[in-house]
Amino acid sequence: MLRGKKIVLVCHCILNSNSKVEGLATFSGALKDVVSDLIDGGIGIIQLPCPELTMLGIKRWGQTKEQYDNPFYRKHCQELFKPFKNQIQNYIANGYNIVAILGINGSPSCGVDKTCSGVWGGELSGNPNIDTMLEEASLTEGSGIFIEEIKNLLELDGIVIPVVGLDEDNIEESLKIVKRLLI
Repeated sequence: MLRGKKIVLVCHCILNSNSKVEGLATFSGALKDVVSDLIDGGIGIIQLPCPELTMLGIKRWGQTKEQYDNPFYRKHCQELFKPFKNQIQNYIANGYNIVAILGINGSPSCGVDKTCSGVWGGELSGNPNIDTMLEEASLTEGSGIFIEEIKNLLELDGIVIPVVGLDEDNIEESLKIVKRLLI
């Protein structure tokens, strides 16, 4: 049986934008061009779970990294990733190449190079400062919580896998990144 023995792990919303906070999806289903390039390149795809969805559900509010940065959410992210780490170890032990983990820049959980940052808290309805708070939330350098926990768990076992951030607002640049993975 023919096997390419190349695998990529993708953050959940790359294959299912329906998991995103209402109003934040920039595509209708899967990030088609990226996924198509991976499939055409003979790379197997493992979809990671969405930690925000599994923690708070589909009707959750948008939050920033600072809101998710707490021991409970970090533990949730660790527990979600542990079975995938076991799969990764098994694949590597059997001669497979885990090409990369693909995240989505801007996400407070799955951002790799950029994450959504802002100091929000408490009840927002009726807050006269809501517009200022929304304006102050911004993209900042750094990884989201889930990506940080993934990196930490892999590092504990000496597993080195490139973690790459895709930019939904610049799909052409993201496609260049994916094409480099195919080499």
